[in-house]
Amino acid sequence: MDRRQVLAYRIAEHGLHRSARDVADLAVVRAGLQDSMRDTALLALAARLDGPVSPDGLVLAWTLRGAPHYHLPADLPSVIRALVPLDDADALARMLWQRKELAATGLAASEVVFTAAAALREVVKAPMTKGAVSTAVTRRLPPSFARWCRGCNATHIHEQLMRIASPLGGLRLVAGASPATLAPLEGRGRLRKTPDPAAATAVVARYLRLNGPASPGEAAEFAGTARAVVDRTWPSDLVPVQVEGKTRYLPEDRLPALENPPEPELVRLLPPLDPFIQARDKALLVPDPLRRKEVWKMLGNPGVLIADGDIAGTWRTKGSGTKLTVTLTAFDPLRPAVREEAEAEAARVAAVRGFEKHAVTWAG
Repeated sequence: MDRRQVLAYRIAEHGLHRSARDVADLAVVRAGLQDSMRDTALLALAARLDGPVSPDGLVLAWTLRGAPHYHLPADLPSVIRALVPLDDADALARMLWQRKELAATGLAASEVVFTAAAALREVVKAPMTKGAVSTAVTRRLPPSFARWCRGCNATHIHEQLMRIASPLGGLRLVAGASPATLAPLEGRGRLRKTPDPAAATAVVARYLRLNGPASPGEAAEFAGTARAVVDRTWPSDLVPVQVEGKTRYLPEDRLPALENPPEPELVRLLPPLDPFIQARDKALLVPDPLRRKEVWKMLGNPGVLIADGDIAGTWRTKGSGTKLTVTLTAFDPLRPAVREEAEAEAARVAAVRGFEKHAVTWAG
């Protein structure tokens, strides 16, 4: 398989042909729809839905990688079971950039996570701001579970520990709340400590179905754990596929769809952190290393322009009063028809974000 065939499959699976009318019909929602930046989830839905755009009916929680994701209510219990660490190595891996802090507690990593989850569960009986929760739960935990934060001018629980422990403690995020607010999940039941390997396998399987052939390392990065953990929960129904000379894996029943994907003749503006650019095979998505640096930056990622089955450029916005200015930057010259469609998508972005007026400029 070459990259364009894989991308055509991915575009179809991501719902970018805009044939769905309901969020429940979108595979990106079944896999978890990230909402880490303003309007990310809303714009991701706008790129896919042929009809009203809203995350209403979805539940927001810190789940994959400790990032806020929308899930279908029926899917969330399984997602939370998948977040229960299989062992201490898994718990430590899920701390991501704060692994050293978790290791420094001197306690078993799983026990640290469960202790934090129990404390969060006890504290949050009704909606509370994140700051209030952090203050209250930090008082209940050992000093090694917290750190001094210069930005907050306070000592509080490690950020990633709070994020990975919250869903285990039965907590969700209140959608649209500012500042960030946590609340108990309805019918959250007892604190779960028993791992569920089948649920962890399902997370990996959804990633492979959504994005096409991938490696265990890529799936592990998406799930927010270690490659060794994913090796133990690797789906059994996969077949090897050669993609640009590299061996990748796909559920066997998705092979016909990969072999014959629909033509990706469409133009879309995808927001930063859209599921399409959350796939971990960045070199396949954008082969040119200089262009990769334009798409994935250390801070302030742009959105991406999809045209004719490829990432064809980037875009940014600037709001002023009731007007939104959308600046598009193409990697290569675009056909007039593609530019017109891109400008129509920019108008859609402005409307979805609630701006009365918009302007489009082309940079470069």
